[in-house]
Amino acid sequence: MEEVAALEEDERRLILDRFGNDDAWRLGGLLVGLARERDAAVTIGIRRGAQRLFHYALPGTSADNDAWIARKCRVVERYGESSFLVGARFRAKGRTFEESSRLDPDRYAAHGGAFPLRVRSTGVVGAVAVSGLRQAEDHALVVEGLERFLTEA
Repeated sequence: MEEVAALEEDERRLILDRFGNDDAWRLGGLLVGLARERDAAVTIGIRRGAQRLFHYALPGTSADNDAWIARKCRVVERYGESSFLVGARFRAKGRTFEESSRLDPDRYAAHGGAFPLRVRSTGVVGAVAVSGLRQAEDHALVVEGLERFLTEA
């Protein structure tokens, strides 16, 4: 339950005042910079609703990473929470998302790396996602990017 509480706290603090196309470009660029600093082979995607606002694949990634991003973002869209938090809640109950959610695992993945873009007084407007590392590392990279984004706003 500690993991769930920590993930819930991330979501309580990482709330945006607004999120537009230019914000997606800035956040995406921040995440690309963080990934390059770590020499991390990741793909980064940012969506607002059904529209893709940012997509970048660093060397060493493949179309599989695009598919993971899509699957993780569908979890954010459905649950309104990070893909890692959704998976952690199932694990905390001794179950797996794949067996218990009744959702198609080819379309939904409750693995770390997709995070809701939550705007104050509006709610979830989209998702930012990273794919290519272990799920906790994908999640941590997104959280660090959002933290920096908020402090530089």
